[in-house]
Amino acid sequence: MAITHLKRSKPEAEKATEDAKVRGTVEAALADIEARGDTAVREMSQKFDGYAPESFRLSQSEIEGLMSKVSARDMEDIKFAQEQVMNFARAQRASMTDIEVETLPGVILGHKNIPVQSVGCYVPAGKFPMVASAHMSVATATVAEVPRIVAATAPFKGEPNPAVIAAMHLGGAHEIYALGGIQAIGAMAIGTETIDPVHMLVGPGNAFVAESKRQLYGRVGIDLFAGPTETMVIADDTVDAELCATDLLGQAEHGYNSPACLITNSKKLAEDTLTECERILGILPTAETARASWEDYGDVILCDTHEEMLQVANDMAYEHVQIMTDRDDWYLENMHSYGALFLGPRTNVANGDKVIGTNHTLPTKKAGRYTGGLWVGKFLKTHSYQRVTTDEAAAMIGEYGSRLCMLEGFVGHAEQCNIRVRRYGGKNIAYGTAAE
Repeated sequence: MAITHLKRSKPEAEKATEDAKVRGTVEAALADIEARGDTAVREMSQKFDGYAPESFRLSQSEIEGLMSKVSARDMEDIKFAQEQVMNFARAQRASMTDIEVETLPGVILGHKNIPVQSVGCYVPAGKFPMVASAHMSVATATVAEVPRIVAATAPFKGEPNPAVIAAMHLGGAHEIYALGGIQAIGAMAIGTETIDPVHMLVGPGNAFVAESKRQLYGRVGIDLFAGPTETMVIADDTVDAELCATDLLGQAEHGYNSPACLITNSKKLAEDTLTECERILGILPTAETARASWEDYGDVILCDTHEEMLQVANDMAYEHVQIMTDRDDWYLENMHSYGALFLGPRTNVANGDKVIGTNHTLPTKKAGRYTGGLWVGKFLKTHSYQRVTTDEAAAMIGEYGSRLCMLEGFVGHAEQCNIRVRRYGGKNIAYGTAAE
């Protein structure tokens, strides 16, 4: 096996040091919000965003005023993208059915899919106003019929971004707040004097947002750990360097720490892509951020075989995986750890990010090994129930239950079963003993 790194990202130890700094900052900020509520939130918003209005919650008239600034074409595009996301979410919701089955005569088991009762949807906007993130969280929660949908987004250039607010409102948000970063996540999860806490947090964000969600998990539910964007291109010589470099740098522009990785079995493609990346960085308007990500978090990995490429890809478990090979369906069949797949040269990660209909809130930092991305099912809790409808079933299950409770030494548990055996099983059961 020959797996060669033609380009490596910065060492893991350096990344770990950065993560530790973020953890400390977030811990202190969340404790401050817990202690001082709205005052702490206001101070943080002023410090980080230069924004401290009388009320962070937007009124109906403020929402309408902001939406009036969105052009007709932009509004039409937002509605089109939102409908694609909601159509797919509706199809996914339809696949999740409540069930009730009679597993034994007189024994009824079932489950119900119940919406989370309140959710906080975070939509990044501090650097780039991520309009599409509102579709992914707010509109999907609406399809799931969540009763209270709270949306928060950072101010952009001194005011809430009109297009983001439009997407939130059209998506069905019940409360909209112009708040960003740790202060938004903390306010929604912990609650303040003016913001009631939610039961669940969803949405992507920078390292501080992701760490805030991690620290608050347990107090509230979260969708997943969705930190800085990761993109991987798996390619062979069926495609060219321009396509590969475009797809890598197109995601690296998200921020200064957005990993981008090329895995290929073509040395020529690998070397040409490195050259092409330099050419594109010379003309890309967002090159300042894209170059920082590419230089510090970019990898080019050369393998001998597709089997090696598959192994490396599954081990890295990246968020976005763009596959452009002579065997795309083979990867679809064999990939098991990733956020979302983009199959063939005709599609790309930006399609998934903005318009095609799949959800773009996806697992990062290898979380794809144990969870998929945000979808309508994340807003639903599957709760079981049971019902025993006959005396015979009560006695029969009670006998088994009693013996199994006694096997573990739980006498009180056993008596819960015994009393049913005595009441419903006739006169053949000894009183007060575990069923024989």
